[in-house]
Amino acid sequence: MSLKAALCIIGVEPPKWKDVGPVLKHNVKKYPDWSRDRVPGLASMSRKLRRERETSLSGDEESGTPLEELYTRDDALEALNYARHVYESCGRILEEASATQD
Repeated sequence: MSLKAALCIIGVEPPKWKDVGPVLKHNVKKYPDWSRDRVPGLASMSRKLRRERETSLSGDEESGTPLEELYTRDDALEALNYARHVYESCGRILEEASATQD
């Protein structure tokens, strides 16, 4: 959701699907200079988090493997770090956009 908000901030309608990474990369020049080199990493995080989203909520329904058997504490920490990085980057973009409107 943070990445979709960042797209709105730069005037791009966010897509209806979960992984917005390709849209971020396509619009990289619309972001502040400091954030442009972060876009590939943010896009990668978007893809990884989207890929794991369904399984992390309900386990692997195909094999019947519950989520507790699929993920470790390290997996959770990695996802948390991704989410924190995305949130903080998007927050800074929002702060800068708000400051320029004042």
